Amino acid sequence: MTPPNANMDTAKHQFLQEFGDSYGYPNAPNNIDHIRATQFKRLDGSVYLDHAGATLYSELQMEAIFKDLSTTVYGNPHSQSNSSLATSDIIEDARHQVLKLCNASPKEYKCIFTSGATAALKLVGEAFPWSDHSTFMYTIENHNSVLGIREYALNKGAAALAIDFKEAAESSVIKVSHHPIQKRSEATVLDKQPTGEIYNLFAFPSECNFSGVRFNLDLINIVKEDSEKVLDGSQHCRGNWMVLLDAAKGCSTDPPDLSTYKADFVVISFYKLFGYPTGLGALLARNEAAKLLKKSYFSGGTVAASIADIDFVKRREGIEESFEDGTLSFLSIAAIRHGFDILNTLTPLSISRHTSSLARYTRNTLLALRHANGQEACVIYGLECLKAAYSGLGPIVSFNLKRADGSWVGPREVEKLASLSGIQLRTGCFCNPGACSKYLGLSHADLLSNIEAGHVCWDDLDILHGKPTGAVRVSFGYMSTFEDAWRFMNFIVTSFVLLPSSTLKSRSIQSTNEGGKTTPERYLTSIVVYPIKSCAGFKVDSWPLSSTGLLYDREWLLKSMNGEILTQKKAPEMNFIATKIDLKTGILYVESPRCKEKLLIELKSNLSAAVEEINVHAQRYEVIGYDNKIDTWFSNAVGRPCYLLRSSSRSCTRLNRNQNPSICRDIKTRLNFVNEAQLLLISEESVSDLNQRLNSKEESVESPMEVDAMRFRPNLVISGGAPYVEDSWSGLKIGKHHFTSLGGCNRCQMINLNYRAGEVERSNEPLATLAAYRRTKGKILFGILLRYERDNETEEETSWVHVGQEIYPDA
Repeated sequence: MTPPNANMDTAKHQFLQEFGDSYGYPNAPNNIDHIRATQFKRLDGSVYLDHAGATLYSELQMEAIFKDLSTTVYGNPHSQSNSSLATSDIIEDARHQVLKLCNASPKEYKCIFTSGATAALKLVGEAFPWSDHSTFMYTIENHNSVLGIREYALNKGAAALAIDFKEAAESSVIKVSHHPIQKRSEATVLDKQPTGEIYNLFAFPSECNFSGVRFNLDLINIVKEDSEKVLDGSQHCRGNWMVLLDAAKGCSTDPPDLSTYKADFVVISFYKLFGYPTGLGALLARNEAAKLLKKSYFSGGTVAASIADIDFVKRREGIEESFEDGTLSFLSIAAIRHGFDILNTLTPLSISRHTSSLARYTRNTLLALRHANGQEACVIYGLECLKAAYSGLGPIVSFNLKRADGSWVGPREVEKLASLSGIQLRTGCFCNPGACSKYLGLSHADLLSNIEAGHVCWDDLDILHGKPTGAVRVSFGYMSTFEDAWRFMNFIVTSFVLLPSSTLKSRSIQSTNEGGKTTPERYLTSIVVYPIKSCAGFKVDSWPLSSTGLLYDREWLLKSMNGEILTQKKAPEMNFIATKIDLKTGILYVESPRCKEKLLIELKSNLSAAVEEINVHAQRYEVIGYDNKIDTWFSNAVGRPCYLLRSSSRSCTRLNRNQNPSICRDIKTRLNFVNEAQLLLISEESVSDLNQRLNSKEESVESPMEVDAMRFRPNLVISGGAPYVEDSWSGLKIGKHHFTSLGGCNRCQMINLNYRAGEVERSNEPLATLAAYRRTKGKILFGILLRYERDNETEEETSWVHVGQEIYPDA
């Protein structure tokens, strides 16, 4: 195999020799290169690999939609006007296109439009005829939206049962392993004779959105015709079995053939098919199955007549009309035919072959990766799928990386670096907790321990107790190219396999040498205080120290009305809010270009009497608010409703009993609203070295980039010595005051925000350059975090630091 970091043209030539018959739509009007160049121009320079999350709409598709909507009058379909009738025709045509996609006969199936695949699943769950003797059975590999049906079943007294598949003596035999039965109604006696028909529901995905494993659709017929084979004669197999197929992911490249596999309910999502519109899905229901659904709620579109002041309602008889609440999203429905035009031109089979070729190339290349010591670099999930229960792999590649020492690379580290390289992918469990725990080998104890450690979906806690909490997922769409796959593989190799030898090292810059001894002189050159978290700070020549670091530093924060702590990551306008504290007058001055008047906040007054508790970075704080006038000022300054809070004088308490240092490194001292530690120190020499590296890049020759120390929001800036020498310090003294080093500061994309002339510019620098040589164990380090070791015997008035004081590092 050609090494993944080989010349791209050479790699593509070899790829085409193996996959040329499947790749690129050779029999379509336009090949993949033409499609990409003309219909996805916005992707120039970017690699998008999250099609399982949401595929992309084409520009040609959107032009057709805009032309349609701008030249046709579509009215509310609940009328008899010409515009309403035109809408009704479009809706009926759309229903037929959806049924045709799944080869479903209009005589046997109906297409019910919903607000998404999740809404379609919810509809089945809440309207299914559950009873005390019903069973909701589902494969362990199911999306959360399917698992949510369990709530309806359990609340109605039904049993819930998760299943998985195991090896059988014969490869063609499907063997099932059962997880424990779940039941909320303990009063039910299963051997008691039911009073009416028993209806059970079995749910599984056509393609697992975690691993890409495609399920054998023979399961539909097996469950419907011989449920005892699946349940091994369990008492839970009694009654009529109906099957729900979640095709939200699988339908985009391998739609089910409902003429052969007669599932009772099938859910699909249109943005997974062709990118636009979002917020629209469909439930395909067999006529007999749909008639069993018992819907309570009625709305304008679902009734033929109702009387307001008595208990009377006459529902519509049509299956679609009886389940589609209110006015349909008819403009979105009008748009989907233009998406289908794209799919029909390429054909689902060609799309499947195209995307599978890219996924196979990626899997093969990942599996071939080895570190210099022979250690495998990648573990791919789903490769050991059982032949009988599964039918192969789709265009998803789910994996985790390992370092040369065998330890795991955090998925979030991969995602962060990929984003800096212009590659969009996804990490985590992808809302599929069963598949995640199955493939990662996480027990119930592991999962509960991770939750206790503070882990929730989409957070940065990607490695806990030595195991990954999620995976990296790349997924291909009909417009994906070999170049996308190659760039992704080249990124993996250069970032995680052939790691630069200069990690946490720098080009040597010599200090002065006298008599054969190095005598670096280091001085404190700047002191910066940031009273309000994420707002601008102010420089001072001297400043008092306190039990929280610099006095008043990060003692205030802004909180949105929905409870979110505001920072520049989501509200970059906060950088333009200038602050300054006058210790003599005891006033915090705040200014903003959006506010005419300067705000004056007295340090010892202005506070309201109300006290509340908030959680910030795994710490619980007691905070005090301000009056409406101050909150209105900040709302205008930030451009969104928010309010100001100040930390009270009481100490904060830690929320995480495990004291996980990845959440908040300093767990021994009182902190204001800082992320990790009381103080951040930056070296001017380290900044200078970074600027040399930034300007040594080829692309920076014409537009050299320069960052200053303030880009990193330091409290202390020092000068003197070699770049990054501060990394080796265990602590330091400034004058008579001692500070303990807590290690490097893990940088995020906030340092990529450049504020110029009142505007915010976003780029990948300087974080991308730092990632190339300052990365270790998932962190991109720059600057060091400090804790002030306060001497209780020191008089308060002497606890000051001053610009110009010499720095004395600890060995």
